[in-house]
Amino acid sequence: MITDYELIQSIINDSSQKAFEELVNRYQPLVTKTCLGFVSSLADAEDIAQEVFIEVYQSLGNFRHESKLSTWLYRVAVNKSLNFVRKEKRHRAVRSIESFFGLGDNGKSNSMEVASQSGSNADSRIEQQENKQMLKRALGSLPKNQRIAFVLSKYHELSYKEIAEVMDVTLSSVESLLFRAKQNLQKKLLDEQKKYH
Repeated sequence: MITDYELIQSIINDSSQKAFEELVNRYQPLVTKTCLGFVSSLADAEDIAQEVFIEVYQSLGNFRHESKLSTWLYRVAVNKSLNFVRKEKRHRAVRSIESFFGLGDNGKSNSMEVASQSGSNADSRIEQQENKQMLKRALGSLPKNQRIAFVLSKYHELSYKEIAEVMDVTLSSVESLLFRAKQNLQKKLLDEQKKYH
């Protein structure tokens, strides 16, 4: 199998479309999964992943091979995802003001449709969805570096050493970030649960 280094050289020196396609095929699942750790929809994660590969293609000439290609891809994916989340928060604020006043995209009044669900199956699905949302909110409220370290550790199962490379920090910083992230998450989830009980 052709190595990452050979792929990169082929893309840079020969402008090989086939080599770039191979690189995308090789790393698309990893990049999409990384993005999905920060955003809530697969469609958004796939869009961000596409942006990641565009940036990688444009910046390959600057890649110095000091770290693994996957480490660099993680770093770009994390940054793009965080940028997306920041933009989304701004858009959400505008949308919530519009929905408060009952205005849709066309500026006209919106009517909301509510689907009724019945049975305990629906209840357990709703509860699972609520728990997911609760965890997402708790994760979203963590300081940026704690959130990045936690997502890379729990969702992507990277080692502390790999996380340190991606985040460009020391091993002890990673340990400290993960420790604080877990403490903060526990506190936030307990606070959330108290609201409902």
